Amino acid sequence: MNIVLTGFMATGKSSVGQRLAQRLGWAFFDTDEMIEHQTGLSIADLFAKGGEAAFRELEAQTVGLVALMDKTVIATGGGVPLRESNMDELERNGRVFLLTASPETIVRRLDLTADLRPLLKGPSPLERARELLRERETVYARCHEKIATDALTEDQVVDRIVERFQADPRP
Repeated sequence: MNIVLTGFMATGKSSVGQRLAQRLGWAFFDTDEMIEHQTGLSIADLFAKGGEAAFRELEAQTVGLVALMDKTVIATGGGVPLRESNMDELERNGRVFLLTASPETIVRRLDLTADLRPLLKGPSPLERARELLRERETVYARCHEKIATDALTEDQVVDRIVERFQADPRP
């Protein structure tokens, strides 16, 4: 059984995932980090060189690998749920938690890190975030649990995940 953290960029998947794995004594894998390690390129460079479709292929291959693991916390890229087959694989042996934040919080968090992602490039990152979140509403609704991270610390998010997982650990 795994715990899968998904959601839009800058919702806390990676940082919460690391803390959660430490708390549980489980392994931790971040699909974006795995792809960067495998290719030797940043996600932004992968998008620039091969486009989003090529990146999504690499992402699907990586999901196939991590979905086979056990007692692992998996932080996915925000676009993983866009492919139904990705979610099918992750749900077979995992409980999927959707971490959310408002578009304003997302842009503020990215601005704080000077980390504007490829999908938000353009004249209005806030409008682009709103647009992408609207587009992804349906696929994100498939997740087992939803936790809004706007007003929570990373430890509070971890606490909520642990509480919900212990109350109902099945995928």
